[in-house]
Amino acid sequence: MESRTASVGARSTESALVRAMPAVFVLIWSTGFIVARYGMPHAPPLTFLAWRYALSVAAFALWIAIARPAWPRERAQWLHLMATGALMHAGYLGGVWAAVKQGISAGTVALIVGLQPVLTAVWVSATGAERRISPRQWLGLLLGLAGLVLVVWRKLGIGEVTALNLALSVLALVSITAGTLYQKRFVAPCDVRTANTVQLLAAFAVTAPLAALESEPMRLHPELIGAMAWSVLALTLGGSSLLYLLIARGAATQVTSLLYLVPPCTAVMAWLLFGEALSPSVIAGLALTAFGVWLVVRAPLSRS
Repeated sequence: MESRTASVGARSTESALVRAMPAVFVLIWSTGFIVARYGMPHAPPLTFLAWRYALSVAAFALWIAIARPAWPRERAQWLHLMATGALMHAGYLGGVWAAVKQGISAGTVALIVGLQPVLTAVWVSATGAERRISPRQWLGLLLGLAGLVLVVWRKLGIGEVTALNLALSVLALVSITAGTLYQKRFVAPCDVRTANTVQLLAAFAVTAPLAALESEPMRLHPELIGAMAWSVLALTLGGSSLLYLLIARGAATQVTSLLYLVPPCTAVMAWLLFGEALSPSVIAGLALTAFGVWLVVRAPLSRS
């Protein structure tokens, strides 16, 4: 009887942990933009990222040495992973960090890159894929764009959003979108640890030469050390591993929808930690964008 009770308790605990995984994933993923704010005063963006990639590769190497997962066997698979690494790590993170360094807020850049599914939908429609975007989804696209304008427009006159940091944010958006589409098209399923290692090596190869051009020194500071540790252990190892576990449990669709909760969550975190304003227009813009992107993701696709 006691054994049966213990078994039921163990299953209940495991079920509770599984239910908590999506919320934990959103919280971890949202901190990526917050970490950029903590690291910015003490290191130039690309130098920080180059160190992050190098330390992440070392951490994954230790994990791989212990677990001994399989490496990709085909040369083409290595090249595809390197391409996605250059886009999804070097291009995406490089754009985000450089934009934050240039003065854009964490909430605004999170909102811009959070439009990834919108850009993906436009690409699918423009390239004549098997399915086209439904009227309800086009409504979602317009609402998402309106929400972005509502958030950004107020800040154009106070110098926060400039042509440069907006361009860097858009570069991040395009990079993560292109990387995602490329991965879906060309990268075969493989172990997440070895795949991440190959991607991070490619990201380091792209970022390190650019980091060498930065003149600002990296200054050791408790905030910098904390940001680096969180970036490597929580974001790269923890976030990526949690994403892998969610997909492995058949929750790929739910994970995709969870990504659209990141911009509002980041904005709230930035308000709590940095005092970034959450004015009524910003809150309305966040809500409008979240709803618009929800329409894009949840609306059924009409057949062409």
